[in-house]
Amino acid sequence: MHGLINRSIQCFIRDAYGVSAWQDVVRHADLPVSEFEAMLHYDDVLTEKILMGCAKALSRDVEDVLEDLGTHLVSHPTTEPLRRLLRFGGFDFVDFLHSLDELPDRARLAVADLEMPMLSVRDCGGGAYTLQIRGAIPGFGAVFVGILRAMADDYGALAVIERRALGDRFDALDVRLLDAGFADGRSFDLARGA
Repeated sequence: MHGLINRSIQCFIRDAYGVSAWQDVVRHADLPVSEFEAMLHYDDVLTEKILMGCAKALSRDVEDVLEDLGTHLVSHPTTEPLRRLLRFGGFDFVDFLHSLDELPDRARLAVADLEMPMLSVRDCGGGAYTLQIRGAIPGFGAVFVGILRAMADDYGALAVIERRALGDRFDALDVRLLDAGFADGRSFDLARGA
């Protein structure tokens, strides 16, 4: 697993729950290290141990932890570069949804050896969309639930997002856009980094 994944989980736990919570994760997961380097590679089993340690330390399901991780990746001030990468996907939430097919390629522009799941968006009409996710990480669809909910808020859209786990590494997210202009979105300016 790319170290960026493990490092993202580590930073999420520290940012959201504090250093002591991360120490609890390390202890519960019996991790050989307590810090992860973003540009190294780690055995996939280690990432699974981290997630199980998170679930145990926080007394939550792994899927809930992953969904919160997805929200954190878009909404926390320390992850602003990822939010900016995602906002390049379109002027509004619908444009953003249609751009998700291209996200793995855009991510590889930033981190060449990062394995991203394959994404496929289908417009079902009437404000309904399906995002299919075929990924290297079991449960990666839960991360995308958090990302999509946070991005809907970022754009000011009101959307309902539901996950259907279709297999160990295959998820589908059903997105129902109720109101594209429900609220004022967060500001975003390509030129100034806002």
